[in-house]
Amino acid sequence: MNLIEIMNNRYSTKKFDKTKKISEENIKQIKELLRLSSSSVNLQPWHFVIASTEEGKNNISKSTEGFFAFNKEKVVDASHVIVLCSKTSIDDEFLQNILEKENQDGRFANEEFKNGMHSGRSNFVNIHKDDAKDLQEWVDKQVYLNLGNLLLGVAALGIDAVPMEGFDSKILSEELELDKKGLKPIAIVPIGYRAEDDFNAILPKSRLNEDEIFTII
Repeated sequence: MNLIEIMNNRYSTKKFDKTKKISEENIKQIKELLRLSSSSVNLQPWHFVIASTEEGKNNISKSTEGFFAFNKEKVVDASHVIVLCSKTSIDDEFLQNILEKENQDGRFANEEFKNGMHSGRSNFVNIHKDDAKDLQEWVDKQVYLNLGNLLLGVAALGIDAVPMEGFDSKILSEELELDKKGLKPIAIVPIGYRAEDDFNAILPKSRLNEDEIFTII
């Protein structure tokens, strides 16, 4: 695998070939890609809605009407659409659930290590909740870590994608009943295969030069 080649081939797809579908095997890998993503203190404060049916994609596309109509075609024509959500409540029940899963997976040699992990994770949550008062912003950042992981991962599988913030979050929340589930939509990511006439596929990639973005000390 040539990482630079993958990154140069990856781009924000503007038009999908609606006749091409992602295989079930690749969807399984993408789900694992999302599940295995890193997060601060292994918080994993996310949930993903994956639409593959016309009905599911149409429900999501309602949030791209009106001002965001330029994104509607991407949603309905993609093979699958992923809605990345963050949790709006990080309570002790949620933290205990993570802890017990870690315990089941054999991460703790003894009870002392288990208690230490819970204490440390809770302290980080409380710092953002009580001191910095930016808990939701911090949680959202963890989802963006996953988003970056997703974009690179699907590119490695030869799958195209486009990350989108251009949607009406209120409409999307209503359509998917996210508020009732304690979730906040962060990004929509249509995935699939580029159309032959996607203008953005043939444009050269443009990034700032190394001397502008790196300081070597």
